[in-house]
Amino acid sequence: MNTNTSPQPVSQMSIRPAPAPTRTEHVENIVTIAGRALVALLFILAGVAKVLNPTPFLEHMARFGVPTFLLPAVIALELGAGLATLIGWRLRDAAGALAIFCMLTAGIFHYQLWINAERTLFLKDLAIAGGLFVMAAGAAARARTKG
Repeated sequence: MNTNTSPQPVSQMSIRPAPAPTRTEHVENIVTIAGRALVALLFILAGVAKVLNPTPFLEHMARFGVPTFLLPAVIALELGAGLATLIGWRLRDAAGALAIFCMLTAGIFHYQLWINAERTLFLKDLAIAGGLFVMAAGAAARARTKG
């Protein structure tokens, strides 16, 4: 028994145009995209550099005891997750993977904290990881509120 007394079908009654974004929401969207692009660019350019001239990266990995067969995986991560972050696709996963990568990089390559430059690089990698974790958490929260 249909209790719908409206002349419109039920499927049309529930469709309402989304409200126009406010100026603040518009600015927030632009800043979010710009921030994602800046972070993504770091990884995309690093991946491209490794593709174009892998030798110094292979030597660096070998010097720290990291198996050099992992370089293609590093390149795939930097390019794949970097591009995904740039366009906002699977942002929670991409940003989370890059954050873990940054933490590993800090611990493996920049553990000599008594050397000022290494301490700075260690903290930089951790700071980037922190920002990426915030980005991933924000993406997860937005996904929960959408439905």
